[in-house]
Amino acid sequence: MGFLKRILRSGVTDDAIKGNSHGSFESLSDDELQTHMGIDSYGVFDLTDAIRPSYDLQIVPKQGYRFDEYIDEASGTRTPVIMASATRHALLDLFLDLIEPLGTTVDVVLETSHHAGNDQEDLYREHIDVPVLKSILLDFEDLLLNDGCTGIAVINPTKRQEVQLDEHKLLIVYGDPLAEFEQTLIRGDVYPDDDIQFVTEAEHVHSSSERMFRQFSMLKNRLGMDGESTQDSW
Repeated sequence: MGFLKRILRSGVTDDAIKGNSHGSFESLSDDELQTHMGIDSYGVFDLTDAIRPSYDLQIVPKQGYRFDEYIDEASGTRTPVIMASATRHALLDLFLDLIEPLGTTVDVVLETSHHAGNDQEDLYREHIDVPVLKSILLDFEDLLLNDGCTGIAVINPTKRQEVQLDEHKLLIVYGDPLAEFEQTLIRGDVYPDDDIQFVTEAEHVHSSSERMFRQFSMLKNRLGMDGESTQDSW
């Protein structure tokens, strides 16, 4: 998990914001920062509470998707990828719909960077029934949408396909073929846009809190994760 991460940040506070230490945020007053963090819509696109773009709006968030490619550095293997951005009210439903083509039983990865500095910590759960997983995720909609330190991936290792709702609240689909996933996005009014840019491709900040971390711990327990993890240094 995390092969497309382009996170610009220098650390995590206990209660609100992490971001990179240079650029448009560096000289902001507290009032200016709070005002910017309070802007939750750009045109018809509504943000979750998890991420805000740069103060000078290097990239303006919008809905759409484009194709990308993951290249394994060791083997040179190329794998097609869809990256998508969706408005807040549609985001979780789209994620749950994108899980469907993976099959009836999947593996799950939770990603946390609440107390990990610049690293991410991945927690694994193998072999969970999709209806059970969806029911659990619906109970944690607030966390999944609004915590900038929580990401989740659902994987079918046999099909070699993966669907992510990452820390930036981008939808990322990894594998081949991708046609069924593409149709799901289009049915959800998320359309192809070769020129779309995502918040990850410029300066941005993540927002979290101790309340969100407590919710994350509850979700981890509901998923039956025992705390074993690997470190993701992307």
